[in-house]
Amino acid sequence: MKAGIPVKKNEYYDIDIHGLGHEGEGVGRIDGFTVFVPYALPGDTIKVKILKVKSAYAYGKLVDIINPSEYRIDPICPSFVQCGGCQLQHVDYGEQLRLKRQKVVDALQRIGRLEDIVVHPTLGMDKPVRYRNKAQFPVAADPKDNSVQIGFYAPRSHRIVEIDTCHIQHEMNDAIVNTVKQWMKKYHITAYHESTGKGLVRHIFTRIAFKTGEVMVVLVTNGRHIPNEQSLIHKIKEINTTAAPVFASNAECQTPNCNIVSMVQNINTRKTNVVLGQENRVLWGKDTITDYIGDVKFNISPMSFYQVNPVQTEVLYNKALEYAGLAGDETVLDLYCGIGTISLFLAQRAKKVIGVEIVPAAIEDAKKNASINDIRNVAFYTGAAEEVVPELYGQGHRADVVVIDPPRKGCDETLLSTIAAMQAERIVYVSCNPSTLARDLRFLEDQGYKVVEVQPVDLFCWTYHVEVVVGIQRKESMK
Repeated sequence: MKAGIPVKKNEYYDIDIHGLGHEGEGVGRIDGFTVFVPYALPGDTIKVKILKVKSAYAYGKLVDIINPSEYRIDPICPSFVQCGGCQLQHVDYGEQLRLKRQKVVDALQRIGRLEDIVVHPTLGMDKPVRYRNKAQFPVAADPKDNSVQIGFYAPRSHRIVEIDTCHIQHEMNDAIVNTVKQWMKKYHITAYHESTGKGLVRHIFTRIAFKTGEVMVVLVTNGRHIPNEQSLIHKIKEINTTAAPVFASNAECQTPNCNIVSMVQNINTRKTNVVLGQENRVLWGKDTITDYIGDVKFNISPMSFYQVNPVQTEVLYNKALEYAGLAGDETVLDLYCGIGTISLFLAQRAKKVIGVEIVPAAIEDAKKNASINDIRNVAFYTGAAEEVVPELYGQGHRADVVVIDPPRKGCDETLLSTIAAMQAERIVYVSCNPSTLARDLRFLEDQGYKVVEVQPVDLFCWTYHVEVVVGIQRKESMK
């Protein structure tokens, strides 16, 4: 045992869990020393085996539950512990929502030094199952007998856990995965080996439009040629008449069932962990599927960024629209705009919207989506927000409202400084990372803005992730 550290590797201890860590692991203390334990939750008293000891904390393995938390439940998925997709299936859903709000509060106070901020209860789902409209299934060869494995990665590994069904994915995926697997077995189609870079099929990638029921199946391959391609297309098309399930668990969906309307080959020959390559080839049907957020129509390709929970995305965007406080005469700057989802939502209420996104393909999609909706009061710019916005500001552009939806790393200080210099009356910050959000909010407060209210939204039920919408106003305008 190291001096001053009260725990020792491979030793067993009883511990009370009092909180959750950033990745959903339980947090407890042994003589004041912090211990992280996956699959433990606040209120548990557990026996833990210490696996790793650092100078300021340790990691442990849950060995036994001595006294369970009142919020502990049986996971709905039998593969919960083996699969890395969910982290909180052992937690009552109402308690998950409370814990996610607390995660936001803790970050605002600890990192942002923001006290007395209104943080509303997390907005959750009535039916938090089968909510994902996108799925990525890795395909690999079993190292023992070379048989085909399709499923999800185990935590912190690329070892595939095979599953019969996933309760957060749409039911249609079960039939698609089984069809591809049977086709591979029948025709001896090889699965990809990460270690050697050999083998054909790398991933099965699906998109499902909840409002229209249109389904896209993407086969990611390590090469252009697909043996017995027509047989696969025929089998996939057959799903529409033999296995298409109803939307049993999402009452918000406006179609009784779904149909595959697009099958695409994505070619990815690089030795990389990135799922999709840059080249797509339509095997059958359309090159995009169509979905709606509110009244706005979107054409979605394999490469499009599109929020994975369409029901909660509408909740999120409506809250962003509320915080924007648009009266119809504002110019709005939408940063990290992707394919224009928020931009087009805002354009229905604003005088003009300017969207900025670094990915050229996303901007092309945004322009197409503006066109198909006949929305003309939007303009899109390609480039890094921290470069484009200062350039626009230097050219005399101003914004009354700024909407920011950055990646997990948050915003560059140059960008935030430019927004402050513009003296935008309101800022709406959409974040998937409470830690970087809190950092950026602290910076904006120091630049003359006031955080008015914070709304957590549960887009990723049963996981540790939480999406947050923040309403921010310029202090001068509040006097």
